[in-house]
Formats: sequence, C-alpha cells, structure tokens
Amino acid sequence: MAAASATVTPPIPRKDSPDSTATGSRIVTRRAALASPIAGSSVKREMGEQHQELHSSLAPSSHSSSSHPRKISPPSNGATMIATSNGAAAGGVDEIWLTMREEARRDAEAEPALASYLYSTILAHRSLERALAFHLGNKLSSSTLLSTQLFTMFVDTFMEDAEMRETIRADIAAVRERDPACVSFSHCMLNFKGFLACQAHRVSHRLWNQGRQSLALALQSRVSEVFHVDIHPAAKIGRGVLFDHATGLVVGETATIGNNVSILHNVTLGGTGAMGGDRHPKICDGVLIGAGAIILGPVRIGEGAKIGAGSVVLIEVPPHTTAVGNPARLVGGKLKPTKLKDIPSETMDHTSFISSWSDYVI
Repeated sequence: MAAASATVTPPIPRKDSPDSTATGSRIVTRRAALASPIAGSSVKREMGEQHQELHSSLAPSSHSSSSHPRKISPPSNGATMIATSNGAAAGGVDEIWLTMREEARRDAEAEPALASYLYSTILAHRSLERALAFHLGNKLSSSTLLSTQLFTMFVDTFMEDAEMRETIRADIAAVRERDPACVSFSHCMLNFKGFLACQAHRVSHRLWNQGRQSLALALQSRVSEVFHVDIHPAAKIGRGVLFDHATGLVVGETATIGNNVSILHNVTLGGTGAMGGDRHPKICDGVLIGAGAIILGPVRIGEGAKIGAGSVVLIEVPPHTTAVGNPARLVGGKLKPTKLKDIPSETMDHTSFISSWSDYVI
C-alpha cells in the first residue's frame, strides 16, 4: 500500500487531529503506519505516546536550566555511560540524553522556527535510541522505503543490542570532544552526517551478520545516496569513532577500524585485486587519518599512528609513527621513525610533523 508523504516540517500535533501524527519532516497517516507489514507494535505505541509526551517534554525539567546548561566532559578514551534496555545509563541516569534534551529546549526557546523540528526529533522521545531511530528513519526514507519501516528496524536493533547502545554514546562523546565545530550533543545527533552514517552502518553490520544481506545492502545504498558515505556492511568499526565531515568516505568489505579512531573526509580504505578474501586495510586503535588519504590493500596501520592528508599508503605503518606523502614515507626515516607521544586521534593535530618532514616553504 502506498503511503503519502509531505516534505514540510509539521507543527506540534493537535489533540483534535486524530488521523495524523507528526513525524519530523514528514506526516505519516495513521492508516498507512498501521498498514505497513514491517511497522509492528513499536510504531503503534510511538503514535499513541506522541500527545502524552508533548506537554511534559516542553515543560521545564528539574534537571534543566536555560541559563546554565549541564556540561559534560567525555573521557578521553571515548568511554561513556553504559546504556541499559530502556536507554538509561547503568547508574540510572543517562547524562548525554538529559543534556541533549536540555539543549533542545534551550534551542527551541531561542529559535521558535525550530520548535516543531526539535520536538519531533528529540523532545517527543523517551530515549536517545528512539530519537536516533526516528531521525535516521526520516533521513534515509524514500518513496518506497517508509520512515515507519526504518524507524522500527532501527529502534528494534538498538534495543536488542546493549553494546551498540553503549557505542552510540561513545561516538557522540568522541565527536563532542574532538571537533571544536560541534557545539552540543544535540547538534551532533541532528546535523553531523558522519555520526549518523556510522550509526546506520552499525545497524547494517548487525543485519549482515544475521544473514539479512539484502536489507543490509539496501541500507548501505541509502546511506551512500543521502550522506555520501559508503561503508560496506561487513566492515568492522570500533567505538568512540569520529568521521569528521565524512563526505566521500569509502570503507571496503574486509576493512576494520579500531576504537578511538578519527577519520576525515574523502578517505578511502580500499582493496586491491579482483579476487575475494581479505583485501582491505586494518586500522588500529587511536589512529588519525587526514583528509584525502588513500590506504590500499590489507595493510596494517599501527596503534596511535598518523596518516597525513593526501597520502597514499601501500605498506604497513608502525605504531605511533607518522606517514606522509605519495607514496607515503615515515617521518624521521624508515630506520628511526619519529615516535608520537600523544594519541593523534584525540589531539587531531594534522600539521606539526611538517618541520621534521621537509623544508617546505612558500
């Protein structure tokens, strides 16, 4: 059954409009949502809860303060609170989600034009997982792939996997800490396509491992079309990962990316040869890969290494070293390469090596 959809941001739903419910950038009719064979009980419950949560979401919270918003300093290793089945942290308080809601309330007050959008995407939901599932569903939907179907797929996947819920928060903390352009947690979730593409990949990767390759590949295709980020569903990605800007990022089927890694735009982790098998790079923990870098083949980039912008890497890079150029060479030389003292993925330092690498002047 075809479902009609509009592309305008709806106002806050009225109680006297029982036939429709606000869904961010689309209005999904109640009949279409319930008729979807994939929608299931999650969508039905979500629709019934929208009106009940409206006034409580916009009302002042005991945790909120528009003049003094909560500040969180994420740990440098990307770790954060462990999410339980209802989205709360192990200690009973999900600090990132509470802070995100405070930020949304503050922004809605400051910019009334965004009030309906912020309500639909953040304030109407009872957990970070449901808000993220809703936002991804709207971003990745099409005329033949409904946002209600995607919402159910995302939220069910998130709530079935406690480790994934923890990883989502580690990724948000990594973006907030390492990217000075990220002004808030809500800004990250709503507007950072690198973060959104990474979370969509985590779902497609789980689907792939469950033997649901067709759905995983369809999701990969939509992420590539919408976010311009192409990550094969079989690729393995750790936690606390930052895809900064992310446009043009390509990650091949057998590639692996460790924990606490930062990768900029137009990076290719590509294969070599037409044969199957292991043919893509292995990126270890704490690695920083600069914009436009190309790494080809099943080469290992050691822990805490740095790959300079625009470099082409074809062989292994030792841990805590810097590789720059085309073809890439180690700063300090192959025999005694200069060792990095800091974790490059955290410092995000792309240029300090230049004085020891060459006498480059303009």
